Amino acid sequence: MATHPPELLPLPFAGVALRRHAAADADAIARCVGENLEHLRAFMPWAQDDTSADADFQRERLGKKPEAWDAGEEFGYVLVDGTPDTILATMSLMTRRGPGTLEIGYWLAEHATGRGYATEAARALTDAGFGIDGVETLIICCDEANVRSAAIPQRIGYTLDRVEDEEKLARDETGRLMWWTMTRADWARRD
Repeated sequence: MATHPPELLPLPFAGVALRRHAAADADAIARCVGENLEHLRAFMPWAQDDTSADADFQRERLGKKPEAWDAGEEFGYVLVDGTPDTILATMSLMTRRGPGTLEIGYWLAEHATGRGYATEAARALTDAGFGIDGVETLIICCDEANVRSAAIPQRIGYTLDRVEDEEKLARDETGRLMWWTMTRADWARRD
């Protein structure tokens, strides 16, 4: 068992992989967010203003991430397709839901949706998460109205654990948060 996931997670598409993000990705992330703000505003609370599309903001944000990775608190990745300076998504494994649990968070550029990238990335992150010592549960949370996001955990075998009321923070949210869960034992039995 490991204390951290791998820094590179290849996906079953030519040249497509999740790789640990770095401060050098700030311009490409800011550009991708800026090109997709309208798409992201539907369900991403952080996309409600233009701040996240600013390269300096992304540089500052990413500058704090190595510390979080080293501390085992958040493992952030960019989804790349082999094209220089192109980011298709950012995805993370986060400890914010308590001991023994990792949450997978993700957003994807609109032009990259519908290709299976997010599903395969979530599968790879689930594998990587259960490769970390002490992790027994992985979760994916999304608003009830975000049916495309909810389809991802369904496709890879997660179970809808519960739906909770929460404050509506993004434009198209209902304020009903779905909690999709996968246990280590269920993941090992999936085949």
